[in-house]
Parts: sequence; structure tokens; C-alpha cells
Amino acid sequence: MKILIACERSGIVRDAFDEKGHDAWSCDILPTDQPGQHIQGDVLEVIHSGIHWDMMIAFPPCTHLAVSGARWFKEKREDGRQQQGIDFFDKLWLAPIKKRCIENPIGIMSTLFRKPDQIIQPWQFGHGETKATCLWLDRLPLLKSTNIVAGRENRIHKGCGYSWNTEECKKARSKTFPGIAKAMADQWS
Repeated sequence: MKILIACERSGIVRDAFDEKGHDAWSCDILPTDQPGQHIQGDVLEVIHSGIHWDMMIAFPPCTHLAVSGARWFKEKREDGRQQQGIDFFDKLWLAPIKKRCIENPIGIMSTLFRKPDQIIQPWQFGHGETKATCLWLDRLPLLKSTNIVAGRENRIHKGCGYSWNTEECKKARSKTFPGIAKAMADQWS
């Protein structure tokens, strides 16, 4: 399958599908963190470029959508940032790609769009951490847990100290856990 991993610079999900023999491409406005098939640019242009994609797994920015930033929602609504995040999410969902998954943390899309098909946790896939992650699925099955482990450390602030809003911490928080990426590749192939 030809698979687009939208809004991913880490390459973690892309590489999991690549290891299964798929033609997987990550796409982000930033360069990839590790070598591999990566398109640096606007994912919406890539989606509508005429390339046929069999599947898309999208990780749109959650900065203006996640409940963890609710205290700034009023300001973000007033200056349009929240609406931009909503519109981007909607455009990804409407992409002309048969199989789709959009990932985001718990946030306003559960109300504005619809409830997610599934909420997963890293500890269900071999990582002893918590990070509730919503999946909106189209023509893809629910992910089945692969390795339930003990430990419920909160990854969000792990290693970031008090400077949790630094670029380095944002980058660390946005990465997909390898166990989740492997489950996606194993179960959605």
C-alpha cells in the first residue's frame, strides 16, 4: 500500500509501515528527524497533488484543540487560531483517501466533530506511560492492545521540568510511541 503519514516529522509511524513492506511517506512542514521517505511541505497540497494514497494516518497539531490548553481557548477563539486548527482537522478528514485515521489528544474535536472511535493509552502497547490518545477511524478497525504493562507515568511533563512549553518538549510530546506505531502497521496492513 502507498501510505501517507501526515504531520509526522519523527518518522516513527512511517518506518513501522516501511518495515512491513509498504511504500510509506511522512509529510510535515519541517524536515524529518531520521532518514527515510519524507515530503517536506504542506500536506494538503500533497493530498491533492494527484498522487494516489491507499491510507492516511494524520497527526494534526493539537496546540489549539487539546483540553490541556483550555485556559487559552478564549484567546485562541478570538484571534482565529482555534478555528484554523479545526479547519485543518476537517480538511484532513475530508481527504480523498479511502482509509483514514486522525490522531489527537482529548480535546474539542470530540464535541465539534464527533466522538473518537477509540481512545488508546501507551501502556496498552508496551510503554508504562499515560497519554490518552483519540483515534477517528474511517474504514480501519479499532487497534487491539498488544502488550499491557504496569506503570502509569505521565509522559507529558517527563524530562521537561518546568519548561514544558519549550520547542524541545513540544517535539518530545508529539512523538508517537513505537509500540503504537507497530500496532498500527501490524493491524492496519
